[in-house]
Amino acid sequence: MALYVDIKKDFGEFVLQTKFEADSGVMGILGASGCGKSMTLRCIAGIVKPDEGRIELDGTVFFDSETKIHLKPQERHVGLLFQNYALFPNMTVQQNLMMGLKPYEKNRKKANEAVEQMIRRFYLTGLEKHKPSQLSGGQQQRVALARILLSRPRLLMLDEPFSALDEFLRWNLELELSEVLKEFSGNTLFVSHNRAEIYRICDRVCVMDHGKSSPVIPVKQLFELPESRAAALLSGCKNFSRAHAVNAHEIFAEDWGISLESEGGVPEGFSCIGVRSHYIYPVTAAKAKNRENTFPCSILKVVEDVFSIVIMLRPAGARYCNTSEIAGQHNELLRMEITKECWANFCEKEHPAQEIWVQIQAHDIMFLK
Repeated sequence: MALYVDIKKDFGEFVLQTKFEADSGVMGILGASGCGKSMTLRCIAGIVKPDEGRIELDGTVFFDSETKIHLKPQERHVGLLFQNYALFPNMTVQQNLMMGLKPYEKNRKKANEAVEQMIRRFYLTGLEKHKPSQLSGGQQQRVALARILLSRPRLLMLDEPFSALDEFLRWNLELELSEVLKEFSGNTLFVSHNRAEIYRICDRVCVMDHGKSSPVIPVKQLFELPESRAAALLSGCKNFSRAHAVNAHEIFAEDWGISLESEGGVPEGFSCIGVRSHYIYPVTAAKAKNRENTFPCSILKVVEDVFSIVIMLRPAGARYCNTSEIAGQHNELLRMEITKECWANFCEKEHPAQEIWVQIQAHDIMFLK
């Protein structure tokens, strides 16, 4: 099934402008809180009416501002899993599931068989008489998802499905959900601000930033070759600098005050560069003299994380900032993240205290709009 969305909704201080196409599989919508992800799903479901545009699923027009079409939510046959799961608090698990059984409501035997099948499939056996308040977050989610699938939706939309769960339960439910989505024949939209979830679950992704959507791209492209600063930021990049071309193979990073060689030539149309924290490497002073893209930095702070060491740096050519500014958004700073073993071995040889030489390899520089 093909889904086409091209809508605009003006909320005054915030304007939603979403445009994308999805055709089978799982498409992720990635963005920070308040960027319009959930509102997009509500427009598709018919809960919110856009000001203008068109929404179409496999030839059925849900909304068209020009022809004045606006189908009711129950006419669209889509399933939306809310963040709070929206279970009926006064109903048991079995009763909640029965609410999703409109195709079977005239045949009690088939209805009971379908509910029993979902109870087994989602590991809800023994919880049939429990009400939502007696269930854990993970159990509530499984009930809500089972209820949606019982209604046989043409489109499945998941709005931050793991946001209220602890890390261990989130991982287990993610594995279960992945198997469910493989069996689902229709389109799935998966909304999240968690880039790792998007990477593991989705085939393609659309990045949203301040109400505007970007073109849909393969998930791996977002992490390997993001096109914009917003996309790179959402994919986990933490180092950015305004930049311009010096010549065909060299750029100048304005915020860091350094010149860098580019692999394969300098592309057109970029305004800044990005480098991921784990692609910045410490080098000895002796090796720094013989390697490209090496430069000295002042060490501002060394933070021991659970499995790595994070070093906050200020390149020698960058404009001055004091250590109290580290918590803010300062492009002149660099964040380097390496393993504890690598840092320990390097410290034994170099004994860095206030200054360190680092390298950014040419192929690790991302050119961004």
